[in-house]
Amino acid sequence: MSISKDNTSALLLIDIQKGFEDIAYWGGERNNPDAEINMKKLLAFWRKKKLPVFHIKHCSTTPSSPLSKNNPGNDFMDFIVPLTNEPIIEKEVNSAFIGTNLKEQLENKNIDTLVVAGLTTDHCVSTTTRMAGNFGFNTYLIEDAVATFNKVGVNGEHYGAQLIHDTAIASLKDEFATVLSTQKLIDGISKV
Repeated sequence: MSISKDNTSALLLIDIQKGFEDIAYWGGERNNPDAEINMKKLLAFWRKKKLPVFHIKHCSTTPSSPLSKNNPGNDFMDFIVPLTNEPIIEKEVNSAFIGTNLKEQLENKNIDTLVVAGLTTDHCVSTTTRMAGNFGFNTYLIEDAVATFNKVGVNGEHYGAQLIHDTAIASLKDEFATVLSTQKLIDGISKV
């Protein structure tokens, strides 16, 4: 593991917003009920080590979306509220790099390693992870600190949330990111 305790490693917390608490709106089923527990562990660990944290916020352009700026669902979940020294990156699309200055902020701080957690596995987490890998960042995806919802296919097929999660992780593993659990990441950094 090439993560170190210096400030070249940043935690990206993607779309950990109250709007995602409305499971019925997003499809009726969600996997990984412990994702928020692991996100909270990562954040506490990162803050204790005084490592950089970036909060990504999805600001939907669809007025009826729970993630629209006009809706209370746009707010961060209570356990993840950013500190004043932790940048908030607002985006309108799946990637935290599109239409934002995230890449420039990371480069200005000489950050070369990204640890990714948040919502949802197959949308904003996946898209941001893919772009991070393509931009050359040493990228780690924390598989038990992400979650997603069920999906309906083109012909009405039902795909369970766990299947969507697992295939998204499998598509990212090794090509775009190293996939780890929360505890493996924490143990790996603690040993450095």
